[in-house]
Amino acid sequence: MEFITIDFETATAQRDSPCEIGLTFVEGGQIVDTKSWLIKPMYDEFDYFNILIHGIRPEHVADKPEFNELWTEIKPLVENKFLIAHNAGFDISVLRRTLEAYHLPFPTLNYSCSYIFSKKVWQGLPAYDLKTLCKVNNIDLNHHRAGADSKATAELTLKAFEIAGVSSLDDFPEKLKTTIGQLFDGGYRPSETKRIYKAKDLTKIVGDPTKHNPDSIFYGRTVVFTGALSSMVRAEAQQTIADIGGIIGNSVTKDTDFLIVGQQDYRVVGDDGMSSKQEKAIKQIEKGSTLEILSEDDFLKNL
Repeated sequence: MEFITIDFETATAQRDSPCEIGLTFVEGGQIVDTKSWLIKPMYDEFDYFNILIHGIRPEHVADKPEFNELWTEIKPLVENKFLIAHNAGFDISVLRRTLEAYHLPFPTLNYSCSYIFSKKVWQGLPAYDLKTLCKVNNIDLNHHRAGADSKATAELTLKAFEIAGVSSLDDFPEKLKTTIGQLFDGGYRPSETKRIYKAKDLTKIVGDPTKHNPDSIFYGRTVVFTGALSSMVRAEAQQTIADIGGIIGNSVTKDTDFLIVGQQDYRVVGDDGMSSKQEKAIKQIEKGSTLEILSEDDFLKNL
């Protein structure tokens, strides 16, 4: 299987401030080349914290081309290819946001995240950052330079594929429990952890009629939860709604009145930070639904 690993370093906390890009090319199970380019960001300032991480300073890129100039060289290398990044939520969003900033169309490509699928291959590790995984697998790493990080990601990916028996993109959902992300002109679909959920039997949650509160905004209304609540476990929140006299829903439908949003795991939901329930709710609202999306704080205030 052929693939390209990609890594960005950025000048600031802004995703559209790349100052270096690295690409490593794998063909026939072997690394055949690594390329890297320094980039002059559209921002004049570098964050001190970012400099501490990668060591790239404004004077290093002062005479380098901006991303839109480099893109004519880079785009043919990645167009219609399969890309892998370690924490694709970051690197692919840097690519997207930078292309948007320069008003350039997205390329068409597939991608995946080695951070996500490494958790399925090397289970039980205390951490899954690139440095830790390289140490576990005896991979040399000159960390936080784009070329070196992309090469290390390629070596790590080859080991992961060998262990998991991956030989094609079709193997990802079953052997790596990971979906394939897509980038295309006009949008993208994130690479996510593929989880198989068994829907909880909500009919077993029975409210206490003596606690019904007809004055509550949740009384007689259908409520769905997504993400982790910090104030209580989901089962407790669902029981609370049932006691008020509300109706608990498993998924967002046309009958849903409220979606309560807790903390989301970016490794699962992708770089937009939204679960499938939240994305579906927004689409319903855009179509005219009266469904309301509430934060955990708003939920608590209305109990």
